[in-house]
Amino acid sequence: MSIAMPATAPTKIPTMVNVAVFGATGSIGQNTLDVVARHPDRFTVFALAAQRNVAALKAQCLQYKPRFAALADPQAAVQLRKELREERCSTEVLAGASALDELAAHPDVHTVMAAIVGAAGLSSTLAAARAGKRILLANKESLVMSGKLFMQAVHHGKAHLLPIDSEHNAIFQCLPDTRLAADNIQPGIKRLLLTASGGPFLRTSSSALHNITPEQACAHPRWIMGKKISVDSATLMNKGLELIEASLLFAMSATQIDVLIHPQSIVHSLVEYVDGSMLAQLGNPDMRTPIAFALGWPARITSGVESLDLVQLSKLEFEAPDDIRFPCLRLARDAAKCGDSAPAALNAANEVAVAAFLDGQLRFTEIANVIDAVLQKHQVVPLDSLEAVMHVDAWARECAIKHRNSASHPTVLSNSIDVRMI
Repeated sequence: MSIAMPATAPTKIPTMVNVAVFGATGSIGQNTLDVVARHPDRFTVFALAAQRNVAALKAQCLQYKPRFAALADPQAAVQLRKELREERCSTEVLAGASALDELAAHPDVHTVMAAIVGAAGLSSTLAAARAGKRILLANKESLVMSGKLFMQAVHHGKAHLLPIDSEHNAIFQCLPDTRLAADNIQPGIKRLLLTASGGPFLRTSSSALHNITPEQACAHPRWIMGKKISVDSATLMNKGLELIEASLLFAMSATQIDVLIHPQSIVHSLVEYVDGSMLAQLGNPDMRTPIAFALGWPARITSGVESLDLVQLSKLEFEAPDDIRFPCLRLARDAAKCGDSAPAALNAANEVAVAAFLDGQLRFTEIANVIDAVLQKHQVVPLDSLEAVMHVDAWARECAIKHRNSASHPTVLSNSIDVRMI
């Protein structure tokens, strides 16, 4: 197996690491800043970026005093600039998507937390990869959309890519020292097992799923997350996107990656070896653990997370996912097998469908129908440029909107993606 991860630790780690946090006002961004603040002798907040949340970003600028702040929404940036000036804060405010790209590649930035949700984070994450930064990848959609194109950018830019999703971070921790590959020693990995909590509707009947509300879907039993990722967790699409991400990160086929439902969210993922051994990473469900691991790697640093009390754990349960009640996982697995542009189309259709559900325009059970309809119409093509990725993304969104508008007559889910190459 060829592990698509840095083979060795960075040869030179700066005494003070400048960190840029993209998606700073979201849950991952806030947790990142929490960990960084615990180590003022190691990390400096160099830049903060968000979409349009002026109030939250202003508060962070006043607390961490970064050199730069950026908002993708230009009007929001104007407001932030005005309010910071009134507070006599010296942070320079930038505006627009191009500003995020510039900050990601800034020569004074050492580490980029890529936590902008959805397709909006792709361009800046690619910019960080091409500039050779240490990328803490929390935006799985970037990798799902661009696939091999992103991994090539990491390789050519000599970037260090470290996964933040708790599952992929767990796998990385359970893998052998990848320097073994240089000695022609085979790691002997048989398969990867991604764990999933099952979301809030693990025991909900199929008939009841039809009337699920956005508020119910966002009430995750274990993790505190944003609305979009909470809905993805409820449909199990989040686990499907993680399957695609794992396939790319660790150079494993989709058939070598399985999903296990684990309601307690204590075992974050496992690696099975050919000798029958299984290695697992355990910990309390707190994103500060993988964030601290990636910030400090190859060293271990404190995260603020409480120790896991194994004595108090009554049991750890595991079961197979139900692809009938939660078809999004199967759709994602099919897209992973197709490769090329199929995952990009899947991701775009899902973003449109989830947004429609959150806006009350689509039923919970119709999310998968919209995604399936888009995939049935999609003609799978190779992706060799960012423009090609965005073209597929735009087409899939337009197609998803059409099917969203006709969702009052949903189609029956097909058994597989109709792959048509052009």
